[in-house]
Amino acid sequence: MNDMLQPLFPAEAPAAAELRGIDWQAHPLGPPGEWSPALKVAVQMMLASKFPKCLFWGPQMISLHNAAFRVILGEKPPAQGRPMREVWPEVIDEIEPLARRALAGEAVFIEDLPLVINRHGAPEQAFFTFCYSPIRDEDGAVAGFIDTVIETTPRVLAERELAIRNAELTHRIKNTFSIISVIARQTLKGAKDLDSAWRVLSQRLGALADTHGVLSAGQHVAAPMDEVVTAALRPHRTGEGRFRINGGPIRLREQQALALSLALNELATNAVKYGALSVEGGDVDLAWAREEGPAGPQVRLTWTERGGPPVAPPTRRSFGTTLIEQIVPQDFGGSASLDYAPDGFCYSLVGRLGASD
Repeated sequence: MNDMLQPLFPAEAPAAAELRGIDWQAHPLGPPGEWSPALKVAVQMMLASKFPKCLFWGPQMISLHNAAFRVILGEKPPAQGRPMREVWPEVIDEIEPLARRALAGEAVFIEDLPLVINRHGAPEQAFFTFCYSPIRDEDGAVAGFIDTVIETTPRVLAERELAIRNAELTHRIKNTFSIISVIARQTLKGAKDLDSAWRVLSQRLGALADTHGVLSAGQHVAAPMDEVVTAALRPHRTGEGRFRINGGPIRLREQQALALSLALNELATNAVKYGALSVEGGDVDLAWAREEGPAGPQVRLTWTERGGPPVAPPTRRSFGTTLIEQIVPQDFGGSASLDYAPDGFCYSLVGRLGASD
C-alpha cells in the first residue's frame, strides 16, 4: 500500500505522512489508487506548494491540506480526510455559502474576511484573505475546490489600531489648538509688555508640551497623575527639596491632564514670584487622593505653601487666577477654592474621575 501511495504522497512532502496514515479503504474518498486523475493532480499540486492550501473534494468537502496550512488550523484536531463541517463547525455558517459558490463553478476571492474561530482552546477574532478555486474533473464537472489562504489578522488589527491613533491625534491637535488660542489671547490681553507676555506664554505652552509628552509616552489619551505633576513642576524645581509631593495612583483623561499641567504651572510660577518659593526656607505641600463623592469617584488635590512672605489677596484678577479657579475645575467637572491665608496660600481642587480611572 505504501509503495502505491509514494508517488501521490511523496516522503519529501511534510504533510504526506499524515495522508499516508489514513485508512483510505474505509474512507468516503476510497483508495488513492482509484482516485480520479483530477484529484490526484490537485493533491500533488497542493502538497508541492509552500503557500497554505487546503483541497476540499466531493459533496462532503473532504479536507486534504499541505504543511503550510497547519498554521491556519492551529491546535485543532487533525483535519486530513475530514469534512469541512467537522473541521470548522464554529464558522460553517459563514464559509459554507462561499464553498457552495465554488462548487457551482465560481472562483470566490475574499479579502480580510472576519471570522471568530476556535483553534487554541478559546474563540478568537481572526481575518483571512483567500480564494476558493473550482477544480473540474475529466468530464468538466466541478468536483471540488482548493482554498489558497493567508491570515491577515496582524495587519488588520495594526491598521485598526493606527486608525484609532490617527483619530485620537486629530482630536488632540484640535483640542490643543483651541487651548493655545485661549491661552495666547488671554496672556497677551493681560500683559504689560511683549517681553513679559512672551515669558508667560512660553511657560504655559511648555507645560502643555510636557503633558503631551506624558500622554504620547503611554500611547493613550490618559496619563498617570504623578507623571503629569512631575512634568509640570520640572522647570520650577531647584533640587533643594522644596516640594513635598504625596499622592496615590490616578489616571487622568487627556483634558484633565492638560488642565492640571496649566494649573500647576500657574501655581508654581506665582509661588516663585510672590509666594513660598520666593524666599529661602519656603516650601510647597502638594497632595492628592482618590475618594468617593456624591457622583462617584473623585480626586481631591491640595497645594499648600508654607514659610513664605505674608499673603494678601491680589488687587486685580488675572487670567492665571481665572484659569485655576474656573477653567481647570470645568475640565474636571468639579470646583476649586483659593485661600489667601496670611501664613500661606492654599489651593484646593475637587474633580470627578471616570469609573476606570
